[in-house]
Amino acid sequence: MEKEVITTTKTVLPFDETHCRLCPIECNADRTKGAGRCGVSSLKIAKYYLHPFEEPCISFKNGSGTIFFTGCNLRCVFCQNYELSRAERGKAITPKELADIFKELEELGAENISLVTAGHLVPYLLQAFEIYPPKIPVVYNSSGYEKVETLMKIDPYIDIYLPDLKFYSPTLSKRYTGLEDYFEVAKEAVKFMSKKPLQMREDGKMLSGLIVRHMVMPMGVSDSRNVLRWIKENLSSDVFVSLMSQYTPFGEIEKYPELKRGITLREYSSVLDYANGLGIENLFAQELDSKGKKFIPTWDF
Repeated sequence: MEKEVITTTKTVLPFDETHCRLCPIECNADRTKGAGRCGVSSLKIAKYYLHPFEEPCISFKNGSGTIFFTGCNLRCVFCQNYELSRAERGKAITPKELADIFKELEELGAENISLVTAGHLVPYLLQAFEIYPPKIPVVYNSSGYEKVETLMKIDPYIDIYLPDLKFYSPTLSKRYTGLEDYFEVAKEAVKFMSKKPLQMREDGKMLSGLIVRHMVMPMGVSDSRNVLRWIKENLSSDVFVSLMSQYTPFGEIEKYPELKRGITLREYSSVLDYANGLGIENLFAQELDSKGKKFIPTWDF
């Protein structure tokens, strides 16, 4: 057993389905009749399996028990999981069925349960956790664009936070997501996530903590440096940083000529050298060939 089973009274998140305000956009969608900015009105998944390609301390030996949820409030134009973020794929399930998936992944030997892009579904996750709190670590894999008040409700069930910190520049975030406030919102979410204490097993498996991901973008060296400097100046040295080189041209990028190529070795090396120069201690670097459509999962639903 990896962790003590949580026993609590029933967790309730105030959630008016007719005026949804779960995420920072607060679109007030009536989810009894249709979808809001996230693209979904209920709990939907597109795939679950043992995922071998996460950070080494997450995938570890058997793979991360990863559940891909449908819908996203950020909707980056270059999204590599485009069919999911635009809710073009997915199967509706109940919280009880989600709890059963937790059990199934545990029985398959998953190192953890990883919830991918689930911020718009937190009320349903809470119901699933009440039915069955996993006995292995739970990972919250996020775009970073999260409402702290919502995170506070699910935090008792989360062991590891795995957010992106995509952009520093409001110009870039507006260009690629339509949201000028991405960094101002995401930095507060990441600060909250950084309160999760670091716990590593002697063999290198993470049991608790924060890993901040940042993907270097074409022509994005300056913005990447700003993101890394903010991390160094504002977060504990216990926080891990995962510097990703995996950008793959995908999505709705016809109007964005700079996004029609992968990053160069020079771009990635420049950002990696900057991270090392800052003295970021817990740093994951990614091989430049860790990209391409072969690394994008095929969806089951």
